[in-house]
Amino acid sequence: MSAPRTTAPGSPLVETPERQALRRAVADLGARYGSAYYLAKARAGEPVDELWADAGKAGYLGVNLPAEYGGGGGGITDLAIVLEELGTAGCPLLLLIVSPAICGTVVARFGTEEQKRHWLPGLADGSRRMAFGITEPDAGSNTHRISTVARRGGGDWLLTGRKVFVSGIDHSDAVLFVARTEDARTGRLKPALFVVPRETPGFEFRPIPMELVSPERQFQVFLDEVRLPADALVGDEDAGLLQLFAGLNPERIMTAAFSLGLARQALGKAVEYAKTRTVWSTPIGAHQGLAHPLAQCAVEIELARLMTQKAGLLYDAGDDRAAGEAANMAKYAAGEAAARTVDQAVQTLGGNGLTQEYGLGALLAATRVGRVAPVSREMVLNYVAQHTLGLPKSY
Repeated sequence: MSAPRTTAPGSPLVETPERQALRRAVADLGARYGSAYYLAKARAGEPVDELWADAGKAGYLGVNLPAEYGGGGGGITDLAIVLEELGTAGCPLLLLIVSPAICGTVVARFGTEEQKRHWLPGLADGSRRMAFGITEPDAGSNTHRISTVARRGGGDWLLTGRKVFVSGIDHSDAVLFVARTEDARTGRLKPALFVVPRETPGFEFRPIPMELVSPERQFQVFLDEVRLPADALVGDEDAGLLQLFAGLNPERIMTAAFSLGLARQALGKAVEYAKTRTVWSTPIGAHQGLAHPLAQCAVEIELARLMTQKAGLLYDAGDDRAAGEAANMAKYAAGEAAARTVDQAVQTLGGNGLTQEYGLGALLAATRVGRVAPVSREMVLNYVAQHTLGLPKSY
């Protein structure tokens, strides 16, 4: 069952005609696949290769990447549209957050010319995929405690450590890992980024059993003295957090788009059901007990969409500081709207809301992604309290 459109396709006040056309085209592609295709693949443990390939051929996967390397020359605003519309159609591709948004952005902004030529065309057309590894079992949200260490070994790098919740390694060509280099002069550890091909010796990954119904599986990774050439380093080893947050702000914006797609998908199914399900000769959508909660969900979705668009436009304009605040707010707002909307959609359908036929039950777990990853809602509130309100730091 495909979801009808329940919110405006993009206001001309905030989206250009080109972006409105992109929304329509991606929505059409998503409708050709739909949630039945996506859920069948996810439950079978199979990747959505057909959809990924078609999106790549159409130029949607690399719409944010530089045109000279095969991309569309747009920004994260455009890629967020792609993810939102695919999610609304029932195909929320988690790897879109990782491969072109995080990894593609970092390589495009800080990679060498050779790295850009090697990776970006494939990331843009979908023939290559790159995963992202930052989270560690003992560090959690505290990226300053990352313990994966890269040490020089002759002219190479030696990478040792452990990562968790790395999405889609089994269908990726490489992983962009966040590690720390050791400063020989001070002994301090500084963050740096390394591209590690999946088949590199010493690189082991194991699946983490999850309750999520998703074609992208989660993995824990073990790195045991993984030897990498000097050119595996992306950017400057002394750049610190600058390069890292070049990828993390797009991650937050794209996670907001992911949540918005889930929310719009759920709202569309609930509205359609409420219009057609009749009890005592009256469609259930005529009752304010159902109509008002669904209307409230529509309002909250639209507000979250506006903040997501603001965050994308600020990031694409190069205002990293303002984009960081807006990206956190967008991620929070969209995550909350998605959780509330999916819950209300299930309630609207009653017992049918938990059947596989309607696919809403699977969204209950999926909406938690937007509330706990890539940073928890509580850490977002900490950020807003400190940076927006100027309150004392609590951690």
